[in-house]
Amino acid sequence: MAEHRTMQRSALLDAARSLLSEGGTEALTFPALAERTGLARSSVYEYFRSRAAVVEELCAADFPVWAAEVEAAMETADTAERKIEAYVRQQLALVGDRRHRAVVAISAGELDPGAREKIRAAHGGLIAMVVEALSELGHREPRLTAMLLQGIVDAAVRRIELGAAEDPDAITQAAVSMALRGVGSTVS
Repeated sequence: MAEHRTMQRSALLDAARSLLSEGGTEALTFPALAERTGLARSSVYEYFRSRAAVVEELCAADFPVWAAEVEAAMETADTAERKIEAYVRQQLALVGDRRHRAVVAISAGELDPGAREKIRAAHGGLIAMVVEALSELGHREPRLTAMLLQGIVDAAVRRIELGAAEDPDAITQAAVSMALRGVGSTVS
């Protein structure tokens, strides 16, 4: 029985990812979750008390996976500059991934404070990774620079998500170029 419940919970989370990546937070409704999983709407409420609870669980499951992939890419880099490049490239490489699209949709949506705090903590983990690389480069304000660098990444993510006229590789290259030139010009 417990295994069956775990499978249903997993199916609900997978359906939530699909709904979020297809239609953003507005698409994540209990009737849609019920329809996608073949469960009765009342059954969905047995697993999650609210949409916010679904979002929180997705954050808890998906953010660490995403952050670990970025961290792994950074760890293979042998210089601070290459770590920063890996930080940008890996986040943009994950854009097509359903987990990433769900995370982006969640981040853009109206969230309750609990879910927002989980996202902030996960983003904080990503930012901490790049702060270390920026410190290695001798930045006076590595945390501020890291936050601005993440702004470049976020803008590139949105551009790719929109299906912009530019090829995703061109967007990635432009973001990497801006990031590396930008971080290089603010070293003390």
